[in-house]
Amino acid sequence: MNHSLINCFLPPYILEKIIQLGTEQQRQRAVLTVRQSNQFRLQREELAARAAPRAPSPAAAAAKQRVVYTANHQSGLPGTVVRQEGGPPTGDPAVDEAYDGAGGTYDLYWDVYQRNSIDGSGMRLDSTVHYQQGYDNAFWNGQQMVYGDGDEDLPPAQRLFNRFTIAVDVIGHELTHGVTQFTSNLVYANQPGALNESFSDVFGSLVKQRTLGHTAMAADWIVGQGLFTANVRGVGIRSMKAPGTAYDDPVLGKDPQPAHMNNYVQTADDNGGVHINSGIPNHAFYLAAVTLGGYAWEKAGKIWFVTLQRIASTASFQDAANLTYTIAAELYGANSLEQQAIHAAWDGVGISAGDVPPVTNPGCLPAIMKFLGLRTG
Repeated sequence: MNHSLINCFLPPYILEKIIQLGTEQQRQRAVLTVRQSNQFRLQREELAARAAPRAPSPAAAAAKQRVVYTANHQSGLPGTVVRQEGGPPTGDPAVDEAYDGAGGTYDLYWDVYQRNSIDGSGMRLDSTVHYQQGYDNAFWNGQQMVYGDGDEDLPPAQRLFNRFTIAVDVIGHELTHGVTQFTSNLVYANQPGALNESFSDVFGSLVKQRTLGHTAMAADWIVGQGLFTANVRGVGIRSMKAPGTAYDDPVLGKDPQPAHMNNYVQTADDNGGVHINSGIPNHAFYLAAVTLGGYAWEKAGKIWFVTLQRIASTASFQDAANLTYTIAAELYGANSLEQQAIHAAWDGVGISAGDVPPVTNPGCLPAIMKFLGLRTG
């Protein structure tokens, strides 16, 4: 079964498990979420097909602009304006979280990478909350963000999901799909699609880490922490530190993500495993970030950001590894610690980065990796 929930945060295999294993109310909710999500599939595909890279606007033009709407539990978009740039908090958690999360995402891209909003040209960040009744997902529809409220209307014992604005990395993740749309526009299938999802996880996690002021070592590297209610056995939707361990639940099933190419999942579902196999490049970024230390958005994040601007739309994991390795040398020098860390990180997930053999003078890198308890091959 392939529902092709393009650019929706919640993976289709979770919804499929709920349809198979949930209570009647949970199953009905999952089916409804699938149907509602698919209403936007053609629109997203059409917008992605028309998207083209855009040159960054001048620094003087940078100005954060946010508008939050409410759909009032209906399906019309964008809905009614409830908060605009500079306006005070409303007291509605979903509205204020959407506003703050869009701001944190804009700030990461502008303050750290000098990218002026999602499209690089100051695009206004529109968000709609309270979409439909009990919608269990969040998505970028090619033009704006849309958030469901989770299972607030179900009996407490059957609730699986909280509101989808509750996790700032979900907001950063989905808005990064917009950045990808206006840069590399990675094809949303197989390995390019898994890279598309992984870039969103990387920068969603960086939004969260920067918001909290966490270093790479202090970060939890959980994507979607807080989305699950206490009824679910799990800490989040994905773990970049330990793919495959985020949840193990009687209704949602077990996190299927691999952390290494030895366990790459060949499947026709999930657009060729875009949410599943993204665990491999996710883990490579985690390994690079913790090896380099400090704040992950600085060195490792910079390498991944430049890569996102230059990577081909049909890139494989190998292509991504080679390009990050090349860009590390461009930014920090050939045989630098940074380039060595990139090589070791990809090696840790079973991919040899670069068209040249590993560096012959690894210096202190193996000792650093061993101290951190990380694989080097």
